[in-house]
Amino acid sequence: QVQLVESGGGLVQAGGSLRLSCAASGVIFSINAMGWYRQAPGKQRELVASITSVGSTNYGDSVKGRFTISRDNAKNTVYLQMNTLKPEDTAAYYCNAEVRPTLWEQSGDYWGQGTQVTVSS
Repeated sequence: QVQLVESGGGLVQAGGSLRLSCAASGVIFSINAMGWYRQAPGKQRELVASITSVGSTNYGDSVKGRFTISRDNAKNTVYLQMNTLKPEDTAAYYCNAEVRPTLWEQSGDYWGQGTQVTVSS
């Protein structure tokens, strides 16, 4: 069916930057909203940023002014530019997409397997 593959995670010093990418592939008619969530060990998964098909964005309060979400509709790809990273940003980052597989089916929610971001002080 549909798969989401994240990339771009890694280890970075506090104050540094990373850019995450998530590419959707498979049976896809259209993709509505896309977003990034993160989850640290023992914590609940939380919204980092989301973006609609027409470019409307939403950010979690803790990342406003530091992170920027964008998408390339032609490539079915969403990006997350992360600047001024803090140790508290350390988490597994998951890509999410609302995908309509075909014209005759309703949209469904899909998740990537995650990419680790670790920020050292």
